[in-house]
Amino acid sequence: MSCSGNCSTCPHRGSCSSGGSVDPDLAQITECMSKIKNIVLVLSGKGGVGKSAVACQMAFALAGRGKQVGLLDVDVCGPSVPTITGTTASSVHSAGKGWEPVVCDVGDGEGSLSIMSIGFLLPSPDDAVIWRGPRKVSLIKNFLKDVAWGELDYLVIDTPPGSSDEHLSIVSFLKSVGISGAVLVTQPQEVSLSDVRKEVDFCRRTAIPILGLIENMSGFVCPCCGEETIVFHPSAGGGEKLCLDAKIRFLGRIPLDPSLTIACDSGRRWEGVVMEKEDKKRAEGKEDKSISVGWKRFCGIVDELEKIVSEK
Repeated sequence: MSCSGNCSTCPHRGSCSSGGSVDPDLAQITECMSKIKNIVLVLSGKGGVGKSAVACQMAFALAGRGKQVGLLDVDVCGPSVPTITGTTASSVHSAGKGWEPVVCDVGDGEGSLSIMSIGFLLPSPDDAVIWRGPRKVSLIKNFLKDVAWGELDYLVIDTPPGSSDEHLSIVSFLKSVGISGAVLVTQPQEVSLSDVRKEVDFCRRTAIPILGLIENMSGFVCPCCGEETIVFHPSAGGGEKLCLDAKIRFLGRIPLDPSLTIACDSGRRWEGVVMEKEDKKRAEGKEDKSISVGWKRFCGIVDELEKIVSEK
């Protein structure tokens, strides 16, 4: 990786051999992150695999289990988190201790969900963010050091595709804090797997533990007969084969599910949409054998993640 020569905006200046001084903001980041028990990155080398949907619904699910959860959107040019969480109309307020994250309604339980995204800072959700790397790096640093996250059980970080400025910044800024691990998201077909293999390499070269891999959009369950049809053919063996070859955990498969699409487009919890559809079918005296399949599989994945993180 080539050097830009601008130490003031470089996320690696604290460990650089070129003479750049130690970044004074790193101590503030460490202090701000000190009350967060677990930091989980959601990664994918390929765009469009449902990474943001997985990150947001994971945060919803953990909060629904009584956890104190933060959700940080560092996809600076394509922030999807406000839409998926139903918080597009929210704005960020500055307080004495920093920016106050947007608080999302997760029901009557003991859990909570706090969210931060550049989407809350734009005049319009349709405004393009046309930034070079240094401005992205500066914003991500602000999200880590200036947001009043408070005490959290989990901070879930939704990242853009690839392994560029946003990813390198997160790794560098959180080096002293420690990242619990990364969840990788893929589709079954080789065009997706080939990029996710690069993400595995990125994690290993930057010393990020890989918690496991989720294969998303893995088949479609018929609502009439319950039979599952493969839509995206796993020509190279799919996500499970990748995990065997790379020696990482396979967390499970999530099928194509209209309920998940509805949840993400309307900014709701997946569980809530499933329950609503089940109640409607019961009232109509009808049966749909596919309504809860995807949600139940996702719950199993979150169960496994909680177990893995607790054992680290």
